Amino acid sequence: MPCTRPIKEYFLTLQDHLCQSLQVFESKSFLNDKWLRPKGVGVNGEGITCLLRNGNVFESAGVNFSHVFGDQMPASATAHRPELAGREFEAMGISCVIHPLNPYVPTSHMNVRFFIAHKAGEEPIWWFGGGFDLTPYYPFEEDAVYWHQTARRACEKFGANIYPKYKTWADQYFYLPHRQETRGIGGLFFDDLNTATWGWDFEQCFAFLNSVGSHFWPAYGPIVQKRHQLPFGERERQFQRYRRGRYVEFNLIYDRGTLFGLQSGGRTESILMSLPPHVSWEYQWQPESGSAEAMLYERFLQPQEWI
Repeated sequence: MPCTRPIKEYFLTLQDHLCQSLQVFESKSFLNDKWLRPKGVGVNGEGITCLLRNGNVFESAGVNFSHVFGDQMPASATAHRPELAGREFEAMGISCVIHPLNPYVPTSHMNVRFFIAHKAGEEPIWWFGGGFDLTPYYPFEEDAVYWHQTARRACEKFGANIYPKYKTWADQYFYLPHRQETRGIGGLFFDDLNTATWGWDFEQCFAFLNSVGSHFWPAYGPIVQKRHQLPFGERERQFQRYRRGRYVEFNLIYDRGTLFGLQSGGRTESILMSLPPHVSWEYQWQPESGSAEAMLYERFLQPQEWI
């Protein structure tokens, strides 16, 4: 059976690194909430939720680690993996969601996770998943190109076909069918990664997850640094709040991690830390022709090749 200790150690190290990197921009400190759930209703386990709200640069920045156990996989998992039904499971991962104050800085999300499912008398089933994506409010093509160049670097040593596959999967996954638009410009998304996927052994699969998690801040941090001091007004803030509504819609309707956590009886406060603090919805709003907002819709919210 795979040894899970190095995975947990990596997740905790990554959480600490991300918090320290975010803290550089802030005078306000993260809330560090260590939690423990004894066995009972839903999942049991432990975690650390690190959350910063109403900072100078980040309106909300959360970096959550969880390591949980359950008696059976929820419907969101067994729907596309029926062989997991009736198995006990162990899951651990890091989820990072950042909502900046300045509308010219994109929202961003990163998640890396590991699952293993057990059943008496049978071999355990294990897999990795995760990825990262970028949700700009105002379009900067150089940022989109840089973001995807860094995503490609995360995949390069694992094969030339890895980035195209997981970039396409991100375009398909971070899509809102009821809006007929993507959540943002995508990035990487992968799931069910095990030996059957590419022929990689456990160590290679873990190395790929490590690479994706470790490339997130090099992809996102320079964009924050470049954009967070740009001047903005109430118009930009109103548009940011409106576009954040799409983020909420995706997370509550489609996001696998949110559905898994809520269906398995997970810790609600940690699961929903991904939601932005200030959001608005408007009835049949349309961008002004020729505006920056219109360019976002016309070019940035449709899947395309950035590099």
